[in-house]
Amino acid sequence: MVWKPNVTVAAVVEHDGRYLLVEEVIEGRRVFNQPAGHLEPGESLPDAARREVREETGWAFEPEALVAVQLLPVSDALTFLRFTFCGNVHDHRPGQPLDEGIVATHWLTRAEIEDRRKRLRSPLVLDSVHAYESGQRCPLSLLRHYP
Repeated sequence: MVWKPNVTVAAVVEHDGRYLLVEEVIEGRRVFNQPAGHLEPGESLPDAARREVREETGWAFEPEALVAVQLLPVSDALTFLRFTFCGNVHDHRPGQPLDEGIVATHWLTRAEIEDRRKRLRSPLVLDSVHAYESGQRCPLSLLRHYP
């Protein structure tokens, strides 16, 4: 058997000291996460982030930089390789149906996110906020896509 990580993307969206998070139901548990999801066939990483933010929040997302590349082993058989972007949102569609499992969207401060530490989907949520706040940025030109 060949081991392959699950490639995912996430978006850190900050506005006036608040971060856009989704509240979702995973395995019967309500958790908080950045807008995030799996890379689909033929997509570039920034395009996957744009799609996931729109589907999960109703906002259009424009990636500006890569904040982190995170490897999260969950079990011997399951590992996530997450590419986390930062950027801005615009063109909100509040009436748009959100992805299955998404209960709500929230704009939370870092302190409010930390208060929900036990309800975060993974440690990558706070790690991404800390990377963003520390100024960690890689240019999008670092990423290459060959369709």
